[in-house]
Amino acid sequence: MNWISLTNKQDFETAINEGGLFAVFKHSTRCSISSMAKSRLEREWNFGTELPIYYLDLLNFRDISSSIEAISGIQHESPQLIVFKNGKPIYSASHNGIDVSEILEKA
Repeated sequence: MNWISLTNKQDFETAINEGGLFAVFKHSTRCSISSMAKSRLEREWNFGTELPIYYLDLLNFRDISSSIEAISGIQHESPQLIVFKNGKPIYSASHNGIDVSEILEKA
């Protein structure tokens, strides 16, 4: 799995404006549920470079999550995975609801 650190709002906005396919995983490093979701995601992720995935450390960059919520219209949760295509969310799940097989169906 090739995590791309999401550390500023501009990187997210650029990805949205480019309109490609990408995912954002919101992770709280203090939450055991978030750690379990991240571990499961890493085991099951079978996308190569065709689906870039951004990693958002919520403890250090909570303001970016607020921007994602404002742009996508999807309420913030943690852990949370949102997949975007053509600038719009096509998949959103949180906690144990994150399912890689569902992403394959929508992407």
